[in-house]
Amino acid sequence: MHQHSHTGAEHGHRHEHQCEDGHEHAGEPGAGHDHDHAGASHDAGDSHAHGHAGHHHGPGGHSHGAGVTDERLVVLAFGIIVVFLVVEVVGGLLSGSLALLADAGHMVSDAAALGFSWFALRVGRRQATEQLSYGYRRMEILAAFVNGLALFLIALWIVAVAIERFFEPVAVMGVPMLIVACAGLAANIAAFLVLNGGSRDSLNMRSALLHVLGDMLGSAAAIVAALVIMGTGWVPIDPILSVFVALIVLRGAWQIIRSSGHILLEGTPAGISIADIKADLEQNVAQIRDAHHIHVWSITSGQHLLTVHVVPSGNAQAHEVVAAVRKRVAERYDITHVTVQIEEDGCCDADKAAERCCG
Repeated sequence: MHQHSHTGAEHGHRHEHQCEDGHEHAGEPGAGHDHDHAGASHDAGDSHAHGHAGHHHGPGGHSHGAGVTDERLVVLAFGIIVVFLVVEVVGGLLSGSLALLADAGHMVSDAAALGFSWFALRVGRRQATEQLSYGYRRMEILAAFVNGLALFLIALWIVAVAIERFFEPVAVMGVPMLIVACAGLAANIAAFLVLNGGSRDSLNMRSALLHVLGDMLGSAAAIVAALVIMGTGWVPIDPILSVFVALIVLRGAWQIIRSSGHILLEGTPAGISIADIKADLEQNVAQIRDAHHIHVWSITSGQHLLTVHVVPSGNAQAHEVVAAVRKRVAERYDITHVTVQIEEDGCCDADKAAERCCG
């Protein structure tokens, strides 16, 4: 049974009762979905038609091979990072290198981030429930958001410490710094190669990959700084390169925060225009003459949903309209979960002044 919660202006349209919940369905229904459309509250006067054929919110409706693979890759990368984390912390303290300690700080955040990423992937495989009708897939986005915030804060901390060291230089031992930095770089490269085999569409995997990439840059900077210190004795190169790495990490962290935050706010997915969808449906679906009140959002990376209100053209039947709209949206925008609300002819024009139907 589909549950629909609409808030806002009310509509007075005739209901077509085709099943016990008062909705007309085309295709195979997905039990237990909650659709919450802000801005349109409907009484018993609307006719809804939903097509969910071949789609299910729980893990059974999606291929989770990539998720299982990602989970294993994250665990392997976690092990690599933890083993070399201890070495880098000790080396940074003994050598006095900020670049090494900054990279060790990255590694600590990496271990936590990879652990959180693994947890999100693991929990995301759980079946949907009545309380969580879309399942736990959005844990992936939450993990990416938290990881992005962690990266942002760590980068700011590195910049602050580097500025302090410009005013109060600290002696740095070049040889130990070089040895530990090379070991850290090897570990980060190994972890990067492991994670690079994961899903490119997953924000969670991208955030984990960004953590490790930041560590790679940190280790490389530490190696360069060690060589400069060994060759010239110029210690300021250590905080200078640390700031350079921190700025690169800040940029990547902001991109992750922005992308995951957009999904958490249920923003329209990148590359999709609601105006284009409206024009495309009205021009290419002969069974409708008007499409409006369109919402598109994502549950997680690459899993988009769409709802639309349509006014049929001529004597088109509800099931024909739903099938045609679903087919066009799937072919043109690769969105297979589509909720279509059928409205009677003239509804949109009658309610336009009140900004109800055409929201």
